[in-house]
Amino acid sequence: MLNKYKILFFYVLFSSIWILATDNILVLLNIPKGTLLIFQNIKGFLFVLLTSIFIFYLVLKREAYLNEKEEKNKLSLLINSMVDFVNFKDGEGRWTKANDFALQLFQIENVDYVGKKDSELAEYTEFYADALRYCEISDEQAWLKGTKSRCIEEISMPDGSVKTFDTIKIPSFNEDGSRKELVVMGRDVTERVLAEKKLAESEQKYKSLFDFNPELVYMIDLNGRLAEVNEHFYRFTGYTKDEYVFKPIFPLISKRDRRKVYQSYKHIINHNQSFTNEEIEIIMKNQTTKILRCTSVPMIINEKTVGIIGYAVDISKEKETERLLRKTEKLSVVGELAASVAHEIRNPLTSLKGFVQMLQKTNKEQEFYYRIMLDELERINIISSELLVLAKPQKIQFQKTNINHLLKDVGSLLESEANLYGVTLDIQVNECLPIIDCEPHQLKQLFINIIKNSIEASSKNVHVSLELKDQHTVKILFKDDGCGIDKERLKHLGEPFYSMKEKGTGLGLTVSYRIVEFHKGKISFRSSVNQGTEVELLLPIHK
Repeated sequence: MLNKYKILFFYVLFSSIWILATDNILVLLNIPKGTLLIFQNIKGFLFVLLTSIFIFYLVLKREAYLNEKEEKNKLSLLINSMVDFVNFKDGEGRWTKANDFALQLFQIENVDYVGKKDSELAEYTEFYADALRYCEISDEQAWLKGTKSRCIEEISMPDGSVKTFDTIKIPSFNEDGSRKELVVMGRDVTERVLAEKKLAESEQKYKSLFDFNPELVYMIDLNGRLAEVNEHFYRFTGYTKDEYVFKPIFPLISKRDRRKVYQSYKHIINHNQSFTNEEIEIIMKNQTTKILRCTSVPMIINEKTVGIIGYAVDISKEKETERLLRKTEKLSVVGELAASVAHEIRNPLTSLKGFVQMLQKTNKEQEFYYRIMLDELERINIISSELLVLAKPQKIQFQKTNINHLLKDVGSLLESEANLYGVTLDIQVNECLPIIDCEPHQLKQLFINIIKNSIEASSKNVHVSLELKDQHTVKILFKDDGCGIDKERLKHLGEPFYSMKEKGTGLGLTVSYRIVEFHKGKISFRSSVNQGTEVELLLPIHK
């Protein structure tokens, strides 16, 4: 655009030429005075008209120029204030406009970039030469696509770091379909990508810790429902995901612990305090129970408690071991006591029994009382025998024995007692069973203890059967239809001095357990009140 002095110069020059040329032409034509006046008026009118058009055109052009310049300044200010990479290229890929960020990024701030392609600008920056050449390949893909495209591009920095750009490329075309302009905008998303990467790593660590934890991991929402649990929970409890996720937690807890769990839950939610090593009994899908040691902490998001997260360890075996250890300690104490007491009892017991028998023969009038005394002395003798069995294990002489013969002998011994109680004793022998290694006297004592308990349990029928469980084990099953045993008593069976009988010592089953232990066998009880009792005895065939 010409400046104002040039415009004034051309205007004066044009006006002078117009006046001199037109006046001289009219003089040379020798036009009459009246006609000359008319031509002078027409000439003046044309001059004014042409001058007005010239001035109006200059004003419009100047306004358009100023507007264009203002828009360019605004655009330049806008793109230079952006923290994004902005670049304009023509249809041939030559740079037409770029913001300061783009120039600084490729270290070409002092290069006259207008009209140059990326490959040409690559000559000015050794470090970013490859990156600029790749831009031409990337641009070509955007042209071929023909619409706005988006991609993630990584650019290495001189300090060794890498910047990641979310790049948008917008191609535009002329009406004839030829390439017009390509606008390239790239936002630095390095921090966002790093944050997303760290978040993904954190989520993966959390997922690994949660899903692959060998213990039970759980989340409970504010409504007391299981929001999420790991796979081990389903394997452990037997439930499937559909059966228990987003279901209330309390039906899973045994009734004895529900109140305790509820109070702990409310305390964690209301006071943001954790509970550690809390022992809770839970109910499996098969209705068995397990004891868990639970640690629960509040789950806080944005300073707001949204639930509870925790983990649980199965301590059922640990509790069973503790129970067995206590039982073993009791047996050890009883054994030590029995070893000394039993011998001390038997010596005076023999003398007393002898004198009573002597008095019984000489004084027939007191026969009834002597019989009672002898029965009670015999009972003391039996108790002392049981105490001896509970003493420290003695060396047992195992013998090859037919277990059918042992049970027949026991049946003969207890037949009169069964008749006295009105009980039918049915012992079904199995001649196909092999000879087993055992201590026959101890096994007889074991069988007597079990059958006597059934007879004294208000039974009408006591049934004993034998079978071969496998090639190494014999199974003996004792069944009765007596009063049964409640669950609480079942837990204490075998503990010394625990008995529900009026004259019981609680040593019979303790002795029985010890005999089974000596023989490396197993004994188990199944019973319900008023439904009878079933005792399963497993004995190894070979020592």
